[in-house]
Amino acid sequence: MTTGYVWHERYAWHDTGTHAGLLPAGGAVQPFRNFESPESKTRFAGLVEVSGLLDHLLRVPARPATEEDLLRVHSPAHVARIRALSEAGGGDAGDGQSPFGPGSYEIARLAAGGTIAATEAVLTGAADNAYALVRPPGHHAERDRGMGYCLFANIAVAVEWARANHGVRRVAVVDYDVHHGNGTQSAFYEDPDVLTVSIHQEHLFPQHSGTFAETGAGAGAGTALNVPLPAGCGNGAYIEAFRRVVVPAVRAFAPELVMVASGFDASAADPLGRMTVTAAGYRALTRQLMDVAEEVCEGRLVMSHEGGYSPVYVPFCGLAVLETLSGHETGVGDPFDEVWASSPQHPLTSWQDDVLKEAEQLARSLGLLAGEPTPGRT
Repeated sequence: MTTGYVWHERYAWHDTGTHAGLLPAGGAVQPFRNFESPESKTRFAGLVEVSGLLDHLLRVPARPATEEDLLRVHSPAHVARIRALSEAGGGDAGDGQSPFGPGSYEIARLAAGGTIAATEAVLTGAADNAYALVRPPGHHAERDRGMGYCLFANIAVAVEWARANHGVRRVAVVDYDVHHGNGTQSAFYEDPDVLTVSIHQEHLFPQHSGTFAETGAGAGAGTALNVPLPAGCGNGAYIEAFRRVVVPAVRAFAPELVMVASGFDASAADPLGRMTVTAAGYRALTRQLMDVAEEVCEGRLVMSHEGGYSPVYVPFCGLAVLETLSGHETGVGDPFDEVWASSPQHPLTSWQDDVLKEAEQLARSLGLLAGEPTPGRT
């Protein structure tokens, strides 16, 4: 098994300022750092190297997305605005809560381009699967604005690049970040050939998106599927949601490529989510994704890094995913497992099961269960 891996030091140079978490410093707010800081990503990359796993991965060089690549997804006004603010010393991506500094336009192009490079490695057969450890993230960025720390929609840009350059038609995007993947969903909301599946904490961010009611529109009706889970879900709820809803939906859609928005903010240590998934849970989800990708598209699976704001725990979640993708065990275990593995929040509860039953019923009504007609399929 050959796993492509993208990481560039410039990703750590994306500057989100001295915010105290979500708030700008000033007055009674003592300067600290933004939740979206380099630490969780650089420490993830560091553990990949220190564990020895890097020697078993195919290094895929990052390259910047072109303006043409960005404009397949974003408006000219949005791209021009981010570029102008970056050249002027920095600004906000568009929602008032996503600061960036000088040079972030180029770094954001490199993040989108890094996801493209990982996708290219898989589509050309250089790698069986790939992980793009990129920053800034992308799944909240919409056509006309960035938001939620995202400047450009990395996965959506890579999907459109693949369709324009490799003749790929049908793509499934699975998003397990704790926040709803609204940007990716909006990019393909009327597209019958892209399935977007987002499993996230209900009403977390954006607070009023990611509901069961959002299922696509026009020609894309039935190709958006959301699984909004209640706060407090652990490995059991996530693994069952994938087994009963996510994987069957991907299988029924039968894409030529599976893309994954890989956010580790559903972990037990994350400051921005209220879920309790562990590294072992992420390992199990990755295994399910690999298995369904093998079934439907010869294993073509590309993951692009999104959220995850615990510098101490993200590296172990990421290592578990990369070990699973590559089939190489480093022997580096999860040192937090002794604390969290026995949590009573891991077994599936009756109220979580009720949500999954509703999600199954919705998927069935959309034709997104195996053996039933699939939206947009000919």
